[in-house]
Amino acid sequence: MPDTTHNLPPRYLRTPEAARFLGLSGRTLEKHRYFGTGPTYRRIGGRVVYSVDDLLAWADLGTKHSTSEPGQNDLLPRANSPFARGRQ
Repeated sequence: MPDTTHNLPPRYLRTPEAARFLGLSGRTLEKHRYFGTGPTYRRIGGRVVYSVDDLLAWADLGTKHSTSEPGQNDLLPRANSPFARGRQ
């Protein structure tokens, strides 16, 4: 039988699953979404979902090699987010 696992569609996780995947609370992930600092998400059928690839890419943004590396801007809202525009 041929292996068809590589032809599967992307896996999407709802907020609680995505938060567990990242080791965060669901509320923390919701706050990141509100402030525009979290992973890319989609709305499908009125539900917020995250692709595993997007979660991994977002987690990789926090990769550091030393505690002396700059990190103070890690959680600022994205420049084009409504929250950032409101604070200008």
